[in-house]
Amino acid sequence: MGRSFATLLVLAMACGCTVQTADGDGDGKRRPPVRIEVPKRSTPPADDDPKPSATPSAPSAAPAAVLWSRGDSGRDVRELQARLRQVAWLYDGPTGSYDDLTERAVKGFQGKRGLPRTGKTDTVTWKRLKAMTREPGQWELYLMGGQPADAPDARCLTGRVLCISKTSRTLRWMIDGRTVTTVPVRFGSVGTPTREGVFSVYWKSRHHVSTLYDSPMPYAMFFSGGQAVHYSADFAAHGYAGASHGCVNVRDEAAIAGLFAQVRNGDKVVVHW
Repeated sequence: MGRSFATLLVLAMACGCTVQTADGDGDGKRRPPVRIEVPKRSTPPADDDPKPSATPSAPSAAPAAVLWSRGDSGRDVRELQARLRQVAWLYDGPTGSYDDLTERAVKGFQGKRGLPRTGKTDTVTWKRLKAMTREPGQWELYLMGGQPADAPDARCLTGRVLCISKTSRTLRWMIDGRTVTTVPVRFGSVGTPTREGVFSVYWKSRHHVSTLYDSPMPYAMFFSGGQAVHYSADFAAHGYAGASHGCVNVRDEAAIAGLFAQVRNGDKVVVHW
């Protein structure tokens, strides 16, 4: 009987029930029922634990917006090129066209300052370059020419005229008010200024050499004393970084050759602001 009671007790503990013994345990006395409580589990089993939610990673910084890249053109590209010249990363131009030389200069500037070497001018690169340079002037932007010509002087609107503007630094070859050709030009320095007024071509000299300065003056068309319109290799090489001794320099040799062939002695020359 004792062994049977022990077996029932084990089953009761497993099932969480009340155990009622028989009428007696051999001694003729009734015993009260034994109630065995199995404690409830306060936490779910390990397998039921909720999975921790993944913490979202911080979003990566968006790449800087590209302002200009190879193939772009315009005034903003001229300013970029002028500023790159100021910090000696570009030596040609400005041309206003984002070419391979500009791309290479931007890559060099970026690499020197630990920026991604993309060759594209993004907002970060532009901000860094602006902080290191000054606002370029008009003739820094148009160092090699290419600036738009201003309106012709009223004295240029009749006949055959070399209409030369000191304001826009351009020469218009005009016939009866129509512009045939426009080229950039360079003038004399403060010490040797180009004279202003109305003149006429009085002598043409294809292979002229200056007797005063011993410098070549190809395609020379003289209009006032020793001052002439002529081709200048120095203007072609250095742009407005230099000046003439009073002559009107042209940097485009093909253009001045074409002008030389068309202009006649006696044609009018107007030099104006």
